[in-house]
Amino acid sequence: MSSNELESNTVAVVKAKPAKKLKPARKQVKPGDVEKKETPQTGKEYNIWYNKWAGGDREDSYSNKVKSQTRCNIRKDSGLTRANTTGIRYCCLFFSRGCCPYGWECEYLHVLPDPNNALPDSSKDCFAREKFSDYRDDMGGVGSFNRQNRTLYVGRIKETGPGPETEEVVMRHFKEWGDVERIRVLQYRSVAFVTYVSELHAQFAKEAMACQSLDNDEILNVRWATEDPNPVQKVAEKRRLEEMGQEAIQARMDPRIVDAMRAVRALEDGDMLDQEGELLEQGDPNGDNDVDEPSTKRQRMEVPPQITPEQPAQPLGLLNADTLEGLKYFAEIRKQNGFPVISLNKTAPPAGHLPTGLGLAQYDSDDEE
Repeated sequence: MSSNELESNTVAVVKAKPAKKLKPARKQVKPGDVEKKETPQTGKEYNIWYNKWAGGDREDSYSNKVKSQTRCNIRKDSGLTRANTTGIRYCCLFFSRGCCPYGWECEYLHVLPDPNNALPDSSKDCFAREKFSDYRDDMGGVGSFNRQNRTLYVGRIKETGPGPETEEVVMRHFKEWGDVERIRVLQYRSVAFVTYVSELHAQFAKEAMACQSLDNDEILNVRWATEDPNPVQKVAEKRRLEEMGQEAIQARMDPRIVDAMRAVRALEDGDMLDQEGELLEQGDPNGDNDVDEPSTKRQRMEVPPQITPEQPAQPLGLLNADTLEGLKYFAEIRKQNGFPVISLNKTAPPAGHLPTGLGLAQYDSDDEE
């Protein structure tokens, strides 16, 4: 297999073996066994954000890297802790590094994070550490909450054979921390990219494999990977996130709310529902469909407009009822005062055919009163 094929191929998902029944977690180290080594001073100011001395040598310098003294063993170190009874769902950071001295007395979980159970706070990682809006310049640290990153950059790998052999070595060491989706090895560059199925497993593996070794006593440089420029992978990742969002919404949605929304929408559209909330077909108002051919059209409830006795029928014309009542009132006043009045109940004659004895002066159009 060529190097180009190694960079583009997709490895089948490697499923981790199901864990056995847990027992009380053991103490990985004894207090005081791990020697605390301070970072050698290479500058005048120490930057706690980048964990290095400002103004000194590069943080990624190989001479400044010290191999980790401990390493987690999931099969032997996993077990029950106080977190299993208190309900805390975050993992122990020192357990992932293999140096937790508390064992079953620890306040955090001593198991791999469960991707099926979402964390209570999405702005924190599986170790309850606060994420930030952007990554560090060296792609280290906790990570960003603006992007779901499942890929790790693994540097300083010693290649002793062809690409497939290096890929098998990387797979053997990293599959211990969760389900691996694919591995991409850049041959002759001592770099590999490991993509996990779950972001939680990637967070755990980043801490578990930091400054560890594979098979050649190297000191690994594990960082978060930058965004994959491959457009195919971008489309696949977007589709995967959309499917995960739909599944999460469906899992949290109450079926009673779904039925209620369907009933409200059916009432708005004028559809008829049976007692179980299903749409009735045309010609089946009672739910007993005797029609031989099934109908796919919806039956709408047509309600004819009705006029209540309290609301008299509106006259068909240019004047509404209020205007006519007002005219009748003023006509009655003029009649009491002795002025001639045209009856409003009679139909007006056509233009040019006024009744005998009724001139234009009788309309009082020029009367000041």
